[in-house]
Amino acid sequence: MTGTDPTGEETRPTLVEAVRDAAGRQVAAELSPGAFLAPRPLFSPPDRVRVALVSTRAGLLAGDTLDLRITVGAGSRLELVEPSGLVAYDHRGGASRWRARVEIAEGGELLWSGAPFVIASGARVERLTEVEVAAGGRMLWRDLLVLGRSGERGGAVRALTRARHEGAELLVEDLDLLDPEQRELPGVLGPHRVIGSVTSLGVRPPGAGHPSRMELAGPGAQVRLLDRVTPPVEAGLAAVWESWTATECRPQPRPAPPPSGRSPRAAPRSPVERRPAGSRRR
Repeated sequence: MTGTDPTGEETRPTLVEAVRDAAGRQVAAELSPGAFLAPRPLFSPPDRVRVALVSTRAGLLAGDTLDLRITVGAGSRLELVEPSGLVAYDHRGGASRWRARVEIAEGGELLWSGAPFVIASGARVERLTEVEVAAGGRMLWRDLLVLGRSGERGGAVRALTRARHEGAELLVEDLDLLDPEQRELPGVLGPHRVIGSVTSLGVRPPGAGHPSRMELAGPGAQVRLLDRVTPPVEAGLAAVWESWTATECRPQPRPAPPPSGRSPRAAPRSPVERRPAGSRRR
């Protein structure tokens, strides 16, 4: 569907849908280009669909709206790749919007490793991310927000995130960075202008606790890092991403009860059975 924003600019959404077909294969059911991004299929291993979000025009400029809608079907696994970052340029008194709507069905999984989103001086951006995760679903999301290009103070951005798991609120965040004077106060960002995070929605990743890890209001966790420059944050996020993706932590079905007369201990343990956070194999 194509629409227009209040200024009359085109806001055709980018549509990506991954499903698992009747034969059990992971396939892309829809890859429709939008006003700013074109989804392109990548070589994919059998266990997932890999899609690149390729920029098709410069942006964001004043009056622009980038709209992205992602659907992951039941039992499907989608990996999104961003070959390049996004820059919101000087809006010269105007504003722009970026919004993403994600729906993950039962047992589905989305891996989204986002590229840097740069808010240049003079830009004013509203960013909205809405996520719905069904039972047994999961989203792993890496996000990097940069205030200003090299030597800039950075523009204004308000990033709103709302994630629900099985209909219950999991993460609700309103990151208001519109006023440089307020965001640079101690206890907010201070001198930092790079904000990065890795967020798991639907599953609480196991393993040793990260000093910047925050548990969500349900199955999920987030690690957020701040710095004055990008490389340390990217390196820190990469380590968390590698740890959380290398560990099999998707929800697993409950094992069937042992046959009558047998002790539960006699049943072999699956090598991918999920264990509570912090537990160790004997």
